[in-house]
Amino acid sequence: MSFANAAAQDRFGVWIVGQSYVSVLRQPDMLAPVEDAFFQRRRGTARFAQSSGAIDSLYDVTITPLLADEAERPLVLLTFRDVSEAQAGESMRRDFVANVSHELKTPLTAMTGFIETLQGPARHDPTAQERFLGMMAQEAARMNRLVADLLSLSRVEAQSRRRPRDRIDVMQVLGEALETLRERAGAAKVTLSLDGPTAAPILGDRDQIMQVATNLVENGIKYGAHPGEVRVRVVAIDREPVIKGPAWRVEVADRGSGIPAEHLPRLTERFYRVDTGRSRAQGGTGLGLAIVKHIVNRHRGRLKIESREGQGTTITVILPAMTGGSTGRTVI
Repeated sequence: MSFANAAAQDRFGVWIVGQSYVSVLRQPDMLAPVEDAFFQRRRGTARFAQSSGAIDSLYDVTITPLLADEAERPLVLLTFRDVSEAQAGESMRRDFVANVSHELKTPLTAMTGFIETLQGPARHDPTAQERFLGMMAQEAARMNRLVADLLSLSRVEAQSRRRPRDRIDVMQVLGEALETLRERAGAAKVTLSLDGPTAAPILGDRDQIMQVATNLVENGIKYGAHPGEVRVRVVAIDREPVIKGPAWRVEVADRGSGIPAEHLPRLTERFYRVDTGRSRAQGGTGLGLAIVKHIVNRHRGRLKIESREGQGTTITVILPAMTGGSTGRTVI
């Protein structure tokens, strides 16, 4: 390599200058068109993969022979274009379509079986009809929840670059979310509590913050201890390093069985479930935490999940605060 610009040295290392192209490129799919450019003056393209341990990068490479005097050594220009994100995006879309198809196929297959039974063996059996119709209603509700969550996720992603500008009170939203879930929590023998300032103002989308609160508290009710408690706490932070300013820390904690450590990094992936059977039995779609993550990102906040087996789970959302919030306390 006779020359490498700053970007190339940053990506591949300063050591490449002065080295043989064979020792730098190494990959046969790259070397063949480079040699064609050197010896046959033929322009070409290739794909170059680089791994730096934790991160894999993919480049589309244009190989261009440069004109030179006969007495001079031939020159070849390599132009690298990083296509890693585009490739990852295509892979994510393929996985997403496959996952959605799978999630819809299961209830559709079940409903088809129920319909065939009702049309055949159970045609004149009122008891069986009532039972199968109840199961069909459950499967239809499951598909309805899945479609609703998919639409919600799509809307959040479409708005990801538009930061919310409405002034809302996180404490008020949390209080309303807990009230709407109190009956469900009571049926599961779970008590709900809210501790924080009298007001916690932010610039946000009220509906989306309500969705975050509802999803997180619902998860605590579903997967926490029965009987048990879901505690919501809001704490002011004078300066949050990543946000670089004041923030509100919202913690939603349960005392359930907890989540094994190996699952924690993947919990916000679409359709990822720690216990697929339990999640589906509880009515989960596998999209709740993915929606939460996208909403928090849209609000320029942070999401953190901590859990220890046998000790419960705490999910923390940190949101940029508006100045002038109340310093009093509210305990519900």
